[in-house]
Amino acid sequence: MTSKLSSLLKDLNVLEIIGETDKNITSLESDSRKVEKDGMFVAVRGVTNDGHKYIPVVASAHVGAIVCEEMPSTFEKGITYVRVADSADALGHLASAWYGYPSRKLKLVGVTGTNGKTTTATLLYEMAKLEGFKAGLLSTVCNYVIDRAIPTTHTTPDPLTLNNLLSQMVEEGCEYAFMEVSSHSTAQKRVAGLQFAGGIFTNLTRDHLDYHGTVENYMNAKKAFFDMLPSTAFALINADDKCGSYMVQNTKAKVYTYSLRADADFMGRVLETRLDGTLMLLNGREVEVQFTGRFNAYNLTDVYGASILTGFDPEEVIVNMSRLVPVAGRFQPFLSSDGVAAIVDYAHTPDALVNVLDTIREIVGPDGEIITVVGAGGNRDHGKRPMMAQEAACRSDVLFITSDNPRDENPETIIADMLSGLNSEELKRTNSIVDRREAIREAIRKAKPGSVVLVAGKGHETYQEVCGVRHHFDDREEIKAAFDEKLKK
Repeated sequence: MTSKLSSLLKDLNVLEIIGETDKNITSLESDSRKVEKDGMFVAVRGVTNDGHKYIPVVASAHVGAIVCEEMPSTFEKGITYVRVADSADALGHLASAWYGYPSRKLKLVGVTGTNGKTTTATLLYEMAKLEGFKAGLLSTVCNYVIDRAIPTTHTTPDPLTLNNLLSQMVEEGCEYAFMEVSSHSTAQKRVAGLQFAGGIFTNLTRDHLDYHGTVENYMNAKKAFFDMLPSTAFALINADDKCGSYMVQNTKAKVYTYSLRADADFMGRVLETRLDGTLMLLNGREVEVQFTGRFNAYNLTDVYGASILTGFDPEEVIVNMSRLVPVAGRFQPFLSSDGVAAIVDYAHTPDALVNVLDTIREIVGPDGEIITVVGAGGNRDHGKRPMMAQEAACRSDVLFITSDNPRDENPETIIADMLSGLNSEELKRTNSIVDRREAIREAIRKAKPGSVVLVAGKGHETYQEVCGVRHHFDDREEIKAAFDEKLKK
């Protein structure tokens, strides 16, 4: 695969060029270890590394072009040096051009927000298939090109991986693509150069402050996605979230709203909720859905609205809403033969825990018992740890604080941070068990018929990361094993 350098550069705001542009480029990379002769290297400033320091190394590999924000002190013969204001942004545009602008050949819809991105994007992908279309999905759980699964490592991939996946979707005949757009990806310009047909805002609560520093920075990273939408796109926002209107202050897209509480373009109402489903109204039409909880009612209302805005037939959409099934690890229920229910959910923020636990309380009633198992990730926002514990404690009858993915941190330190958010009465109902497997089994052992055990934080994940090493661990498997163990006793 080759491309003319002059053609690749046409979408960039080039500040300076040293060398010729009438040459063929054989590869495009931002990783200095992967550069090839006559390829292009883009020097990107990352969180912990700066690609500019590798320019002498890649120059010695006889690359064809180097894109950078600062020119080197010396220039190698035969290499074209291109200076831009923002090389991360340039990489997005270059990746799009390199793969033939795949986003322009799809109806690409992005979903951003703190909670609900995975569910919304996945259900839109499933809706497209139910409508009879070929579609692709880019999500936290897994990427899909039609039905071909491709493992994922980031919520939103890097620009080269992202455009490669989109180009595969085009090659295999997809008409639609749905993707999660994380705050990291907009801050790092991973979605630069993409053409979106629509954008969805779910909600905004505290998260990722270890990276963004402040809630304002986090919010503006989300808003940046809507700022980039073209006038041909739609922007669908949650009217019940106070940040919704802020997201679209500067967007060129046509703005639509959805709500469970007020008048909006797309209105959802919860009529009846159970552990295995909900009876809803969607713009006045009654529909039975296989999802539980108000937070899922929001997800389904935005899916309903976005499906129509994307161009699907409204009558078919309302029928297919009842055929959609929950995403793995998102309020996923398990029931033992002795009447104990367990729910696995990805909730890993204070707000997400509130949503899930309030839903469970609504189902079990004031006298039902809720036992919660939860931890917090290592090397991430320390400030949310006591808040998560506090929200869990005040909504649970029994609480187990345990490990999540401790990563490079001491799990006992993380647990201590969480316990610091509890008062003396809450501490009496709280157990701290470092071993997550043992915490889950102890919670199941304590549960009585009619109790609900929530195992929160990891959801679909099938690993636990300890000291930088991933070990197989699946909350769903552990619950089933705990059920079996309890029944044998």
